Amino acid sequence: MRDLVRETRLDPSNFILPMFFDENLEKDRMTASMPDIPTHPLSGYEDMANKIEESGVSSVIVFGVPKEKDACGSQAYAQNGVVQKAVRGLKENSGLLVIADLCMCEYTDHGHCGILREDGYVDNDRTIELYGEIAVSQAEAGADIIAPSGMMDGQIAAIRAALDDAGFVNVPIMAYSAKYQSAYYGPFRDIACSAPGKGNRAQYQMDPANRREALREIESDIQEGADIIMVKPAGPYLDIIREAADRYPVPLCAYQVSGEYAMIKAAAANGWIDEDRIMMESLLGIKRAGADMMITYYAEKAARMLRGE
Repeated sequence: MRDLVRETRLDPSNFILPMFFDENLEKDRMTASMPDIPTHPLSGYEDMANKIEESGVSSVIVFGVPKEKDACGSQAYAQNGVVQKAVRGLKENSGLLVIADLCMCEYTDHGHCGILREDGYVDNDRTIELYGEIAVSQAEAGADIIAPSGMMDGQIAAIRAALDDAGFVNVPIMAYSAKYQSAYYGPFRDIACSAPGKGNRAQYQMDPANRREALREIESDIQEGADIIMVKPAGPYLDIIREAADRYPVPLCAYQVSGEYAMIKAAAANGWIDEDRIMMESLLGIKRAGADMMITYYAEKAARMLRGE
C-alpha cells in the first residue's frame, strides 16, 4: 500500500555519476576523503563504462587532472586535454551520455576558476572568453552537454555564442547557476587537486546566507541560454531547490557534493548510521524538493539498490 500511494520515486535515470581522470596515472588511484571513488587513468574506458551501464546509470559528468598547470589553465581548452581525451574515450566505447564539467580550477597553478589579475581578483571578462574556447574543445571531443561551473558573470551567454559560432547549436548547457561558496567541497578538492593556493572563492561563488540572490542568478542563466539549471550543494540548500523548481519551467539538477557523501561514509564506517538507508533518504529528499536529476557519488550504488541488486 505504501508503494501504491508513494509520491516521490527515484529511478536510475535520475542519477549522474561524477568521474575523475588523471593524465599522470597508469592505474586507478583512491583518495582517502572520498572512499570508493576512483580516479581513473586515460585507458580502460570500455570496462569502466560497462560497469556503470550495468548498474542502470546512463549519464556521467567528467572532471580531469592535467599533467601540467599554468596561470591561464591552458590544458582546460587544449584539443588533447585530459577531459577532452576522457570524453572521446567514453563516447567511443559506450552509450553513456557524457557531460563535460567546464572550469579552470583543476588546470590553473593558483587553483582559482579563472585568470587572476595582479590584485588577486579573477578577471571575469578574460575568463569567460576562455570558457568559450573550453566549451568548443569539449563539444568537438563529443561531449553531449557542457556544464560550466565557474560562476563567472555572463558565462552562459559567452559559452552559448561560442558553441553556436562553432556549429554546435544543438549542444545544451547545464549551468551551475546557484553554486554556493561551501565548506562541503573539501573532499572534491582533494580528489581533483583543485584547492585554491591563496584566498578563497567568495569573490565569485555565492554567500550561503542568500536565497534571493540564488534566484536572480538562476534567472540570469536562463535568460542567457541555459538549458538545465543547477543548485550546488544539494542537501543544505533544499529550500533553494524547491523554490527554483516551483518558479522556473526548465530541468533542474542538484549536486549532492563530496562533503555530503564523505560525511555519510564516515558515519557509516563508525557504525553510527545505516549507510544504505541514509543514502536513499538523502536522495529522496533532494528529489522531493524538486530536482529532476542528481549528480551523486552514490549513483551506481543507489541504482543497483533500486534494481534490487
